[in-house]
Amino acid sequence: MPTSNRLPPQLPRLLVERAVAAALEEDLGLAGDLTSQATLSPTATATADLTAREPGIIAGLDLAAAAFRLVGDGVVFTPKLADGDRVAAGGVVATVTGPARLVMSAERVALNFLNHLSGIATLTREYADAVAGTGAQICDTRKTTPGLRAFQKYAVRCGGGANHRYSLDDAILIKDNHIAVAGSVTAAYEAAEAFAGHLVAIEIEVTTLAELEEALAAGARVVLLDNMDNDTLRQAVAINNGRAKLEASGGVKLDRVRSIGETGVNYISTSQITMAAKPLDLGLDVTIGA
Repeated sequence: MPTSNRLPPQLPRLLVERAVAAALEEDLGLAGDLTSQATLSPTATATADLTAREPGIIAGLDLAAAAFRLVGDGVVFTPKLADGDRVAAGGVVATVTGPARLVMSAERVALNFLNHLSGIATLTREYADAVAGTGAQICDTRKTTPGLRAFQKYAVRCGGGANHRYSLDDAILIKDNHIAVAGSVTAAYEAAEAFAGHLVAIEIEVTTLAELEEALAAGARVVLLDNMDNDTLRQAVAINNGRAKLEASGGVKLDRVRSIGETGVNYISTSQITMAAKPLDLGLDVTIGA
């Protein structure tokens, strides 16, 4: 079941630094930044603006800051915006000042995180704006890049979306294959209720209105309506009559999401916001070199 987006999102510092350190190690290798060592004096300093080439929503500033902090001593990263803020084309997101070699060495890692996560936040905002006023909330799925899930889900929240479960141990989501093996919707749901602790949420996926009715009769409080057209979704909302929270999912594209929200479902989950988002074009431009 999705979580609320009432409070500003925050990433644990340990999680951020571990991921950024691994990315720096991957990029610097064993010999470090050969280009910067070859062309720049060890005493050279630089000031650079991190600038948006196109409008969007910013996400990932903590990771960018960590890249410049961990690459070495003396680099100062000063954000001009906060994650979740909208930036215009040409807008300055942050300034970076310090030893030129270190600034150049951390640039790509910082931008890789920031461009990717800002792209997710920007697309999520488009989805959230599209359903505004319908009562439906946009949420993500577990379809994420391995190793980046926490950051991608963070970016979804920066863009105004909500998070579905983070992992298999977050909650119970009974899908069609579980039902097939268990024997029926009722059998799967009753087994899950008997297994779950009182704090473990249970959601069950259905593909037909008959399965929805069976799930509701079994006591389901959250039901995922998988790959239903809008007419079927409206019928599902009527059958449910407020008994359970309803989530629509399956092939949700931006051009259809508004009409799905208007059917009366509570949540709309889509992998598009994490798997199909185009990176936001941000760049680092040196303004002063010495």
